[in-house]
Amino acid sequence: MKIVIAPDSFKDSLSAQGVADAIALGLAEVWPQAQLLKCPMADGGEGTVESVLAACKGQLRRTEVRGPLGATVSAAWGWLPDSHAAIIEMAEASGLQLVAVDQRNACISSTYGTGELIRAALDAGAQRVILAIGGSATNDAGAGALQALGVNLLDANEQPLAPGGLALGQLARIDLAGIDPRLASVRFDIAADVNNPLCGPHGASAIFGPQKGASPEQVEQLDSALAHFADHCASALGKDVRDEPGSGAAGGLGFAAKAFLGARFTAGVEVVAELVGLAHAVAGADLVITGEGRFDAQTLRGKTPFGVARIARQQGVPVIVIAGTLGEGYQALYEHGIDAAFAVTSGPMTLAQACMDAPRLLRERATDIARVWQMAACHN
Repeated sequence: MKIVIAPDSFKDSLSAQGVADAIALGLAEVWPQAQLLKCPMADGGEGTVESVLAACKGQLRRTEVRGPLGATVSAAWGWLPDSHAAIIEMAEASGLQLVAVDQRNACISSTYGTGELIRAALDAGAQRVILAIGGSATNDAGAGALQALGVNLLDANEQPLAPGGLALGQLARIDLAGIDPRLASVRFDIAADVNNPLCGPHGASAIFGPQKGASPEQVEQLDSALAHFADHCASALGKDVRDEPGSGAAGGLGFAAKAFLGARFTAGVEVVAELVGLAHAVAGADLVITGEGRFDAQTLRGKTPFGVARIARQQGVPVIVIAGTLGEGYQALYEHGIDAAFAVTSGPMTLAQACMDAPRLLRERATDIARVWQMAACHN
């Protein structure tokens, strides 16, 4: 019997590898001879680098960069030497988790550190850069990253703009003379599950600005500043991508990646699935088990179980989800390749308890699933 175990991480509890290990232990109690293939997954957010490196035997590297508010941070990124590919989680350099709640400021936070990570990848000889852009603290339309890569953004006095999205309202000229020439020969892939445009009521500022510390008044100011930036970019580049799906991702970093780097947008789970060889692993499998911390209607937006189920469905392999919790609307996933879903908790408990006991709970639930599966097989 061949079973593929392809979960996402359980946030604040276990990494995707840890979840896969616990599930495998539970299955092995019932099927000690089964072929258990562990494929830790991610959807472009936290844990993407870890999942890919675990599957691809890549290297974890660290680079000192400028954090979202200017302080130096040590940012991890992944390197795949065989394919000369770098995997960068922008949240490592410009993420919301790097900023205390009372210090979050969407007006001045910058993606400069993400640009520094891209530069480190270029220095390593990258031919492909995969940018996972979930969890940003920024709303600068990727301007900081562009500055780190040699783009000069100047005000009316020919002075460099200050960091952050609000300063983009003072932009008078974009100077591309100093842009890193190596960018032109690198393939950029964006792993994201956000399809918002850059500006407007569904744009980066309006939808994501408040969680990054922007007041209603600041949201309007930021939206105007980003539109002003997009106007100048359209003039400088001869194309306008502000309304394309994904341009509003990561506070507009998606816009900069599309406009200046020629980045291709792909659902994060699809990028990770390609890198870890999930389709090949699923071929000939009897069962796929996936999971995430909260399994609900939002999973349909391209989260890991949805992406895993799509691949398994193409090969006619059943899929079972083990989740931390089953939220509202999870039943909708039954129309998209999920055959059954189970929560790990076996009774009333706090979130803290569930996180602490996650390895045991996952193992027990996997054993329960294996027993039911075995019983059904015996009666067929």
